[in-house]
Amino acid sequence: MKHIFNKGKDLTKPTFLLLHGTGGNELDLLPLAGRIDGEASVLTVRGNVLENGMPRFFRRVAEGVFDEADLIFRTTELNQFLDEAAQEYGFDRDNIIAIGYSNGANIAASLLFHYKNALKGAILHHPMVPRKGIELPVLLGKEVFIAAGTNDPICPPEESEELKSLLEEANASVSIYWGNRGHQLTIEEVEAAALWYKERYVR
Repeated sequence: MKHIFNKGKDLTKPTFLLLHGTGGNELDLLPLAGRIDGEASVLTVRGNVLENGMPRFFRRVAEGVFDEADLIFRTTELNQFLDEAAQEYGFDRDNIIAIGYSNGANIAASLLFHYKNALKGAILHHPMVPRKGIELPVLLGKEVFIAAGTNDPICPPEESEELKSLLEEANASVSIYWGNRGHQLTIEEVEAAALWYKERYVR
Protein backbone atom coordinates (compact mmCIF):
# COMPACT_ATOMS: atom_id res chain seq x y z
CA MET A 1 0.00 0.00 0.00
CA LYS A 2 1.27 3.50 -0.82
CA HIS A 3 2.37 5.03 2.48
CA ILE A 4 4.78 7.22 4.42
CA PHE A 5 6.44 6.25 7.70
CA ASN A 6 7.85 8.98 9.94
CA LYS A 7 9.83 7.67 12.89
CA GLY A 8 8.95 9.50 16.09
CA LYS A 9 11.18 10.95 18.79
CA ASP A 10 9.76 8.64 21.48
CA LEU A 11 9.48 5.02 20.38
CA THR A 12 7.65 4.00 23.55
CA LYS A 13 4.63 6.00 22.37
CA PRO A 14 1.95 4.49 20.12
CA THR A 15 2.46 4.56 16.36
CA PHE A 16 -0.33 6.53 14.68
CA LEU A 17 -1.99 4.89 11.68
CA LEU A 18 -3.47 7.72 9.59
CA LEU A 19 -6.42 6.90 7.32
CA HIS A 20 -7.80 9.66 5.07
CA GLY A 21 -11.33 10.32 3.87
CA THR A 22 -12.69 9.83 0.33
CA GLY A 23 -10.60 11.73 -2.19
CA GLY A 24 -7.79 12.33 0.27
CA ASN A 25 -4.28 10.94 0.40
CA GLU A 26 -1.56 9.97 2.83
CA LEU A 27 -0.61 13.62 3.52
CA ASP A 28 -4.05 14.80 4.66
CA LEU A 29 -4.00 13.84 8.34
CA LEU A 30 -0.35 14.54 9.14
CA PRO A 31 -1.28 17.86 10.83
CA LEU A 32 -3.71 15.96 13.10
CA ALA A 33 -1.00 13.57 14.24
CA GLY A 34 1.22 16.53 15.11
CA ARG A 35 -1.53 18.15 17.16
CA ILE A 36 -2.28 14.96 19.08
CA ASP A 37 1.32 13.91 19.79
CA GLY A 38 4.28 15.38 17.91
CA GLU A 39 6.67 12.78 19.36
CA ALA A 40 4.85 9.67 18.12
CA SER A 41 5.78 7.67 15.03
CA VAL A 42 3.36 7.96 12.12
CA LEU A 43 2.37 5.45 9.44
CA THR A 44 0.07 7.15 6.96
CA VAL A 45 -1.57 5.11 4.20
CA ARG A 46 -3.35 5.80 0.91
CA GLY A 47 -6.46 3.77 0.12
CA ASN A 48 -6.07 1.17 -2.64
CA VAL A 49 -9.49 1.76 -4.25
CA LEU A 50 -10.40 4.53 -6.70
CA GLU A 51 -13.93 5.94 -6.99
CA ASN A 52 -14.12 8.34 -9.94
CA GLY A 53 -10.41 8.95 -9.50
CA MET A 54 -10.70 9.54 -5.74
CA PRO A 55 -8.76 7.25 -3.37
CA ARG A 56 -10.80 5.26 -0.86
CA PHE A 57 -10.10 2.31 1.43
CA PHE A 58 -12.95 0.13 0.12
CA ARG A 59 -15.71 0.24 -2.47
CA ARG A 60 -19.27 1.31 -1.85
CA VAL A 61 -22.46 0.62 -3.75
CA ALA A 62 -23.95 4.06 -2.99
CA GLU A 63 -23.58 6.84 -0.41
CA GLY A 64 -23.60 5.08 2.96
CA VAL A 65 -23.98 1.61 1.39
CA PHE A 66 -20.77 -0.40 1.59
CA ASP A 67 -19.60 -3.19 -0.71
CA GLU A 68 -19.33 -5.69 2.13
CA ALA A 69 -17.19 -8.24 0.30
CA ASP A 70 -14.68 -5.55 -0.68
CA LEU A 71 -14.73 -4.11 2.85
CA ILE A 72 -13.78 -7.51 4.29
CA PHE A 73 -11.05 -8.00 1.67
CA ARG A 74 -9.58 -4.52 2.17
CA THR A 75 -9.70 -4.82 5.96
CA THR A 76 -7.70 -8.06 5.73
CA GLU A 77 -5.29 -6.38 3.29
CA LEU A 78 -4.73 -3.45 5.67
CA ASN A 79 -4.24 -5.72 8.69
CA GLN A 80 -1.61 -7.73 6.79
CA PHE A 81 0.08 -4.50 5.68
CA LEU A 82 0.36 -3.45 9.34
CA ASP A 83 2.10 -6.76 10.13
CA GLU A 84 4.59 -6.16 7.30
CA ALA A 85 5.14 -2.46 8.10
CA ALA A 86 5.84 -3.21 11.77
CA GLN A 87 8.59 -5.61 10.71
CA GLU A 88 10.00 -3.28 8.05
CA TYR A 89 10.11 -0.15 10.22
CA GLY A 90 10.64 -1.75 13.61
CA PHE A 91 7.66 -0.32 15.49
CA ASP A 92 5.57 -2.21 18.07
CA ARG A 93 2.75 -4.02 16.23
CA ASP A 94 0.73 -4.12 19.46
CA ASN A 95 0.92 -0.36 20.01
CA ILE A 96 -0.91 1.16 17.02
CA ILE A 97 -3.62 3.80 17.35
CA ALA A 98 -5.63 4.52 14.20
CA ILE A 99 -6.66 8.09 13.41
CA GLY A 100 -9.26 8.02 10.66
CA TYR A 101 -11.68 10.44 9.04
CA SER A 102 -14.90 9.37 7.28
CA ASN A 103 -13.96 6.50 4.93
CA GLY A 104 -10.68 6.12 6.83
CA ALA A 105 -12.55 5.99 10.14
CA ASN A 106 -14.79 3.28 8.66
CA ILE A 107 -11.88 1.02 7.72
CA ALA A 108 -10.35 1.62 11.17
CA ALA A 109 -13.65 0.59 12.77
CA SER A 110 -13.67 -2.45 10.50
CA LEU A 111 -10.24 -3.46 11.82
CA LEU A 112 -11.73 -3.40 15.33
CA PHE A 113 -14.80 -5.36 14.18
CA HIS A 114 -12.73 -8.12 12.55
CA TYR A 115 -9.39 -8.39 14.36
CA LYS A 116 -8.95 -8.44 18.12
CA ASN A 117 -5.30 -7.36 18.00
CA ALA A 118 -5.20 -5.09 14.94
CA LEU A 119 -5.25 -1.86 16.97
CA LYS A 120 -4.56 -0.75 20.52
CA GLY A 121 -7.07 2.06 20.13
CA ALA A 122 -8.68 4.39 17.61
CA ILE A 123 -9.67 8.00 17.04
CA LEU A 124 -12.61 7.90 14.63
CA HIS A 125 -13.80 11.15 13.05
CA HIS A 126 -17.32 10.75 11.62
CA PRO A 127 -17.38 6.95 11.30
CA MET A 128 -20.27 4.68 10.38
CA VAL A 129 -21.00 1.14 11.54
CA PRO A 130 -18.85 -0.90 9.11
CA ARG A 131 -20.90 -4.12 9.29
CA LYS A 132 -24.19 -5.02 10.92
CA GLY A 133 -25.20 -8.30 12.52
CA ILE A 134 -21.75 -9.78 13.14
CA GLU A 135 -20.16 -10.87 16.38
CA LEU A 136 -17.24 -8.65 17.35
CA PRO A 137 -14.04 -9.94 18.95
CA VAL A 138 -13.53 -9.21 22.64
CA LEU A 139 -12.10 -5.67 22.71
CA LEU A 140 -11.29 -5.45 26.42
CA GLY A 141 -8.58 -2.84 26.97
CA LYS A 142 -9.22 -1.05 23.65
CA GLU A 143 -9.82 2.70 23.90
CA VAL A 144 -11.91 4.39 21.19
CA PHE A 145 -12.73 8.06 20.62
CA ILE A 146 -15.60 8.93 18.27
CA ALA A 147 -16.10 12.46 16.93
CA ALA A 148 -19.64 12.81 15.62
CA GLY A 149 -21.84 15.58 14.26
CA THR A 150 -25.37 16.30 15.42
CA ASN A 151 -26.08 17.68 11.92
CA ASP A 152 -24.02 15.17 9.95
CA PRO A 153 -25.97 14.37 6.74
CA ILE A 154 -23.74 11.40 5.84
CA CYS A 155 -23.40 9.83 9.28
CA PRO A 156 -26.52 10.58 11.38
CA PRO A 157 -26.29 10.67 15.20
CA GLU A 158 -28.07 7.29 15.51
CA GLU A 159 -25.25 5.71 13.50
CA SER A 160 -22.63 7.09 15.90
CA GLU A 161 -24.62 5.90 18.91
CA GLU A 162 -25.02 2.43 17.38
CA LEU A 163 -21.27 2.17 16.74
CA LYS A 164 -20.55 3.23 20.32
CA SER A 165 -22.98 0.62 21.66
CA LEU A 166 -21.57 -2.21 19.52
CA LEU A 167 -18.00 -1.44 20.58
CA GLU A 168 -19.02 -1.18 24.25
CA GLU A 169 -20.85 -4.51 24.03
CA ALA A 170 -17.50 -5.96 22.87
CA ASN A 171 -15.93 -4.49 26.07
CA ALA A 172 -14.13 -1.55 24.45
CA SER A 173 -14.01 1.75 26.32
CA VAL A 174 -15.66 4.39 24.11
CA SER A 175 -15.82 8.19 24.41
CA ILE A 176 -17.97 10.26 22.05
CA TYR A 177 -17.61 13.95 21.22
CA TRP A 178 -20.53 15.79 19.65
CA GLY A 179 -20.05 18.77 17.33
CA ASN A 180 -22.74 20.49 15.31
CA ARG A 181 -20.93 21.33 12.07
CA GLY A 182 -22.02 18.42 9.89
CA HIS A 183 -19.58 15.92 8.34
CA GLN A 184 -16.49 18.11 8.13
CA LEU A 185 -13.46 17.64 10.34
CA THR A 186 -13.25 20.54 12.83
CA ILE A 187 -10.44 21.91 14.98
CA GLU A 188 -12.71 21.51 18.02
CA GLU A 189 -13.02 17.76 17.58
CA VAL A 190 -9.28 17.40 16.91
CA GLU A 191 -8.55 19.25 20.16
CA ALA A 192 -11.04 17.00 21.99
CA ALA A 193 -9.28 13.95 20.52
CA ALA A 194 -5.90 15.31 21.64
CA LEU A 195 -7.18 15.77 25.19
CA TRP A 196 -8.65 12.25 25.19
CA TYR A 197 -5.31 10.84 23.98
CA LYS A 198 -3.24 12.71 26.58
CA GLU A 199 -5.45 11.50 29.41
CA ARG A 200 -4.90 7.88 28.35
CA TYR A 201 -1.49 7.59 26.76
CA VAL A 202 0.77 10.37 28.04
CA ARG A 203 2.42 9.79 31.40
